Amino acid sequence: MASAGKSYCISFQNIQAALSTVRPFVKKTPVMTCSHLNRLANRNLFFKCENLQKTGSFKFRGACNAVSKVVASNQDGPDRELSVVTHSSGNHAQAVSLAAQVQGVTAHIVMPSNSPAVKKEAVRSYGGLIVECEPTEQSRVDTADQVAEKTGATMVHPNQSPEVMAGQGTMVFEILEQVERVDAIVVPVGGGGMLSGISVAAKELCPHAKIYAAEPKNADDCAVSMARGERTPLPAPPVTMCDALKTSIGPRTWPIIRDHVDDVITVTEEEIEAAMRLVWERMKLVIEPSSAVGVAAVMTDKFQKLPANAHQNVVVILCGGNVDLEHLPWMSQN
Repeated sequence: MASAGKSYCISFQNIQAALSTVRPFVKKTPVMTCSHLNRLANRNLFFKCENLQKTGSFKFRGACNAVSKVVASNQDGPDRELSVVTHSSGNHAQAVSLAAQVQGVTAHIVMPSNSPAVKKEAVRSYGGLIVECEPTEQSRVDTADQVAEKTGATMVHPNQSPEVMAGQGTMVFEILEQVERVDAIVVPVGGGGMLSGISVAAKELCPHAKIYAAEPKNADDCAVSMARGERTPLPAPPVTMCDALKTSIGPRTWPIIRDHVDDVITVTEEEIEAAMRLVWERMKLVIEPSSAVGVAAVMTDKFQKLPANAHQNVVVILCGGNVDLEHLPWMSQN
């Protein structure tokens, strides 16, 4: 757990500042409940609907904060066209594209060639300039570096940028206005930007609340890292329907996760698909597989065995709702 005296790349004060920065741009997303899911989990579940955020995911928060800093840092500089670059499988790409568009900044977006078509189309609709790369983490990084060198664009990393991490943490302020008492927060984890931001904010604002990471078993580097006590990146690109959770936790997010997160719950592809379908059918909400990871986590035996009195009111982050309707998980069986 977090201990006094440790220094991380973001602080609670950074998240407070980010709240003021992003407030003019982002939606205050609703928290929804479902009595049927409550019965299945034997808990009071509160779903923070970031799938209803602009661009369809929580990523818009961090992107707005990061792009705003680029604009602010150049206010007194030479009169030139500002630009940013990032690499993303889709959600962060869309978020940076729109955040840049509304602030008059050019966005160069490096995307894996196998990114869902619906996400590429959305990026273009928000004004993002797509540069395709091979579907590996190294290719994404190398291509983004090349674009930055060629254009002079400022890098906005999907999860290791402190400004992005701080922006993601702003949702905790909303959650605590919307839920009377929060006992636990369940957060999907890929690169760890959202998990880090939420953890830092929550441990300050509601220190009694437990923080749980939810992760696909097929991309379980966070669980392995926590078990070993050292960051252990995935050895190869994982095979999972959760395209937004295929990246490993990074060097900046790892110390925060290590010291703030109470546990990691992993779920199978079958559990993820079932949870996604459950939310679509019973809550009438469009969520993507990465969102379903958190829902699946609270249905597991591991979560069910946690002390009920300390885990009665549980917030589950529905992190995104960007899906390719031509390739839904349950359609592949037909």
